[in-house]
Amino acid sequence: MKPMENDWRIAYQRKLGDANAVLDGVLRDGLRIYLGPGCAEPRHLVRYLVPKLSRYRDLELVQALSMGELPEDWSALAAHCRLRTFFVGPRTRAAINQGIADYLPLYFSSIPRLLRDDALLGIDLCLIQVSPPDEHGFCSLGISVDINKCAAERARVLVAQVNPRMPRTLGDSFIHVNQIQHLVECDEPLLELVYREKSAVAERIARYVSQLVEDGSTLQVGMGRVTSTVLRYLDSKKDLGIHSEMITDAHLALVRKGVINGSRKSLHRDKIVTSFCMGSRELYDFVNDNPQVELYPTEYVNDSQVISRNDRMTAINSALEIDLSGQICADSIGHKVYSGIGGYVDFMLGAAYAKGGKSIIVLPSTSPDGRKSRIVSHLTDGGGVVSSRGVVEYVVTEFGIAQLHGKTIRERALALINIAHPKFRERLLDQAKQIRYVYQDQILPPTFEPLYPGQWETHQLFPGDLQLFFRPIKPTDERALQEFFYSLPDQDIYYRFLSAMRVFPHRDTQAMCNIDYEHEMAIVGVTGDIGSERIVAVGRYILDQRTNLAEVDFAVRSDWQRLGIGSFLLRYLCEVGRSKGITGFTAYVLAANRKMLSVFYKVGYCIHSVLESGVYEIAFRFDEPAKVCVTE
Repeated sequence: MKPMENDWRIAYQRKLGDANAVLDGVLRDGLRIYLGPGCAEPRHLVRYLVPKLSRYRDLELVQALSMGELPEDWSALAAHCRLRTFFVGPRTRAAINQGIADYLPLYFSSIPRLLRDDALLGIDLCLIQVSPPDEHGFCSLGISVDINKCAAERARVLVAQVNPRMPRTLGDSFIHVNQIQHLVECDEPLLELVYREKSAVAERIARYVSQLVEDGSTLQVGMGRVTSTVLRYLDSKKDLGIHSEMITDAHLALVRKGVINGSRKSLHRDKIVTSFCMGSRELYDFVNDNPQVELYPTEYVNDSQVISRNDRMTAINSALEIDLSGQICADSIGHKVYSGIGGYVDFMLGAAYAKGGKSIIVLPSTSPDGRKSRIVSHLTDGGGVVSSRGVVEYVVTEFGIAQLHGKTIRERALALINIAHPKFRERLLDQAKQIRYVYQDQILPPTFEPLYPGQWETHQLFPGDLQLFFRPIKPTDERALQEFFYSLPDQDIYYRFLSAMRVFPHRDTQAMCNIDYEHEMAIVGVTGDIGSERIVAVGRYILDQRTNLAEVDFAVRSDWQRLGIGSFLLRYLCEVGRSKGITGFTAYVLAANRKMLSVFYKVGYCIHSVLESGVYEIAFRFDEPAKVCVTE
């Protein structure tokens, strides 16, 4: 081996020291100290650092997310060291809200620029954790490249804890021994974070989100129990990719199943691109020296222009509160800071500009104790607007999906009220009327069945490979239903309503959209993406509780007729009606409407009809199949 190749090994030995001596040699009053965040926190160094802080004055400790050795009670250290954090977690939340520590609200993509400006946030001392050096003298930042790379490069003094359990990750994750002033060896387990608890609310949210995620999408999924659950419900998808500030064990499960393979990514094809990992030892072993996974600094991964280069970029993040206009609070509960901005807006903007991109906000409809709605008429006093009303596209709760992009304030308010918890909907509607967000005569569906009956959603293929999505009607379908009626020829309107109607005002169409799904049901056939769908067919029934028979009717756009859609709708409504215990259907059909009459006679039940004044009154029972009539 040549002498030059031995230089880094000689330097490594010279820089080695024990944590106690190294820290005693570098600490002094007035330092700004950067501490590696999250699961990569150099805990061995921190265990020696914390007792020493009280010996000094005017120190400042900077960290993105504390999960390790820093004390939750900061009061004893407050006079000696001020904690400044970019993201608030359980270990720092109390200190922040007591006013003895500082939260710095900032997009993650902007933090490196701040660290590079000595006048704003220059780093005197940086403490990080790295893998042992490779044969060329390069240590890997392992599971946390994020802002560690920038802090390590900019710090005046760099102290690295060398841990053989730190994975050697690929990408832009390396730092050479020659760039490090002090090295401290310590073999200790890395911090782990795995969400194991199951939540029925989170699972219902995840099912709705899975409807929005397309095959071939590139995903970013934020931190939290709900978002982690969302990933578990994507196991039926194909060819998903990852470009995300963070990956977890939930991502790993989809990789193992072949769901995440990156084969259809438009940027970094076949690669999982991230900036840090938070999970179990299994995840850390997976990323170790794995060419499939590349870690890059935050200024690259969170750059919205880079993000937007991923076709079908889908950003999924959680929120604490959203108002009826679409303003999102994600880092505080009123004046109390709860978490942080993180990469929230970076990825929402990137997804918004991406070809076929989507931004999805998920949140339970209520606070954990169920006493407060998280959908509100106005954000709680002191709550921060992390995302403006102009960015959000989809909002999902356990009660459904609200599509906000391209919608008016009135349409947004109505959509959000209808995915709020049922016990808060009337109050929200009253508040929306007071601030003139909605019609003063706006109504809501009765809550016989508070959960939208998603079990009656289905796709159906028709001749010519035409596929329609059929689902129960929603209150937000009002405008689409009006457009459907106005698209019908005059003759079809006459056949449908037995009168020559010319207008379909709000008071009529809203009553058809706000139904209880119990005594009244309407199924629409739609095309287009969720939230911007076009109705091409409608079938509905209204139950007469005295007879337990329901009056049924349906209509199909003229350019979609003769495909069997009307027959499908009628049969499907029969299936819904039978499940509700309804005895049968009645209908009124003009004698001239031969097409509709033929649909009824093909439905498969014994038809009883009476002609009077040019109108057939039709009736059939579900316990009288057509073959019984033929036999008799």
